[in-house]
Amino acid sequence: MPTRPSRDLEVVPNPAPGRTYRVRVVAPEFTCLCPRTGQPDFATIVVEYAPGDGLVELKSLKLYLWSFRDEGVFHEAVVNRILDDLAGAARPRWMRVTGYFRVRGGITTTVTAATGPEPTDLPAPAPAPGAHEG
Repeated sequence: MPTRPSRDLEVVPNPAPGRTYRVRVVAPEFTCLCPRTGQPDFATIVVEYAPGDGLVELKSLKLYLWSFRDEGVFHEAVVNRILDDLAGAARPRWMRVTGYFRVRGGITTTVTAATGPEPTDLPAPAPAPGAHEG
């Protein structure tokens, strides 16, 4: 049976609920449609969070993000919706979602939404693989 897009988010138990740690998920192939033109918008979606009792299951996240492929939605709306849906499902201590939208009409857009201030005891993010420090 082929896999289909789905808005159903699954949460799995956090194996270390007593520890403060950062989870970063990068989805470089996000697409949705411009609600004005119907043209595709392409983005990298980055989800960072400090888990509570649950973790967002990655296959369900992939199918969830895929479900926006044919939806007309503004960049700001989709990033905030993703944050609301993920935070509502996983109930993290803290979460941030950033959408890095590729160029359209000569303009790029970056939208960041968070559930509140980043906790001070959260480990700093590690550099991405292949990133070079200046």
